[in-house]
Amino acid sequence: MAQHRKSVLGRLDWLTVLLVFLLVATGIMAVYTSEYTSFDEPFFDMQRSHMKQLMFFGLSCFIGLVIIFTDSKLFYSLANLSYLFGILLLLLTFVIGGEVKGSHSFIKLGSFTFQPGEACKIFTALCLARFLAAADTKFNTLRHRLTAAGIVLLPCLLIILQNETGLALVYFAFFFPMYREGLPNSILLIGITSVVLFLSSLLVERLPLFIAITVVALLSVWVLWRQIQKQKAVVLFIVGAWLIAVTFSQLVVPYVFKNIFKGYQVERIYSMLGQDVPLEFQKPGQLAGKDADYNVRQSKIAIGSGGLTGKGIMNGTQTKYSFVPEQHTDFVFCGIGEQFGFIGSSLLVLLYLSLMLRIVFIAERQRSTFSRVYAYSVASILFFHFAINLSMTMGLAPVIGITLPMLSYGGTSLMSFSVLLAIMLRLDADRHILIR
Repeated sequence: MAQHRKSVLGRLDWLTVLLVFLLVATGIMAVYTSEYTSFDEPFFDMQRSHMKQLMFFGLSCFIGLVIIFTDSKLFYSLANLSYLFGILLLLLTFVIGGEVKGSHSFIKLGSFTFQPGEACKIFTALCLARFLAAADTKFNTLRHRLTAAGIVLLPCLLIILQNETGLALVYFAFFFPMYREGLPNSILLIGITSVVLFLSSLLVERLPLFIAITVVALLSVWVLWRQIQKQKAVVLFIVGAWLIAVTFSQLVVPYVFKNIFKGYQVERIYSMLGQDVPLEFQKPGQLAGKDADYNVRQSKIAIGSGGLTGKGIMNGTQTKYSFVPEQHTDFVFCGIGEQFGFIGSSLLVLLYLSLMLRIVFIAERQRSTFSRVYAYSVASILFFHFAINLSMTMGLAPVIGITLPMLSYGGTSLMSFSVLLAIMLRLDADRHILIR
């Protein structure tokens, strides 16, 4: 047994472990400085967020060690069962879940608050990896592609119903590993087109947008009709695409903004675009003008005031005097920018990029499809969190409550990322065998 443990530890990717430890250490420091006001405050106060985060990290290390010494084939065997358990947890949230800051996605166990949606990312990654690795899965067929999409979209839908839009968006990261396994380029093109249509629906009046879509469709028919020898199927496809685009931009987007999105969500999206909320989308009690983007403005002031080298550790005025709301959770990056400047922020970004590239390297050296898909899922989840959070704090994306992995305060988030990475490291330690 001791020899087996030494063997597993010897096969671990210690560079990944080092990068994770550096990020967590930076996060604990960032959480501490975000709440620091004077030297009179004791560092080892268990009521302080940084000490709670340190405790969560200790628990994460223990869970990670248990995972490292677990048989790697067990993760494949329990993948479907764990996914079912995750879905049941999400459903249970509707029954016994508590409300935290407007979200109904938390389960309270005494003084501990647990968010099933975070844990379900792990279960979804395992289930998707097992499905794509199964011998009878033919991912080039529509049925199996829809099944894979269903595995991802079911928890995503449940989380949206819990009013946790930001976390739900992260589940779209799973389409990247599917793309690696053979999802056609047309799916990505549809996704990009949908985003362009969505933004156009907010920035352009409906009639000019309708005319623009129609002109593009007519030009496409004229060009392709001449090149593909007058095939009726091409015309029917373009007409169908035109109908979908018009319905989406003229009916779906306005309906979602009027009836589904909350007032603060509408404000944040229009604030990101530098626009005032149109009268038709305004709701009772909605903030007017620039007051709606207070969080982002304070975050940008904090980051900008850091300059090239920063104000120095624990000398950030914006974060020290709590001008930035949620500065130890969703906006933790602005504290790094203010205290350590452009150089410190760039080093942090480089640390994240190094970790993600290392995970992609790990994914590509796997012999097993199960391990490869799972590793790509981990890299994609990290990338989504990283890209959206940084965009959010710099005003490039609406504020949707996305944590910065390993840095933001939160026990559920830290432990879920730790478990995600520990499972990947365990699978990588057995990369020489075919896991199924």
